[in-house]
Amino acid sequence: MKLSLKGVTLTAAIIWGLALLIVGVANLLWPPYGKAFLEVMSSIYPGYKQQGTLGDVLVGTLYAVVDGGIAGFITAWVYNSFAK
Repeated sequence: MKLSLKGVTLTAAIIWGLALLIVGVANLLWPPYGKAFLEVMSSIYPGYKQQGTLGDVLVGTLYAVVDGGIAGFITAWVYNSFAK
């Protein structure tokens, strides 16, 4: 059985984007929440700085959506290559 490249790509993009969005918004509401996670993400994604602004959360979310989509696509592609 093969995986849908489009389905896995979209699912991974949405899940990873939502994860960063939820932690980022929670950090805006309760500043110490998720600080270590957001600092790691700011060291990975260029241009994303964990400074506690809504703009930073949106930039990080966009990076996470793209990153999650790429990871989902590669995962499904590798799985399908071995599932033959």
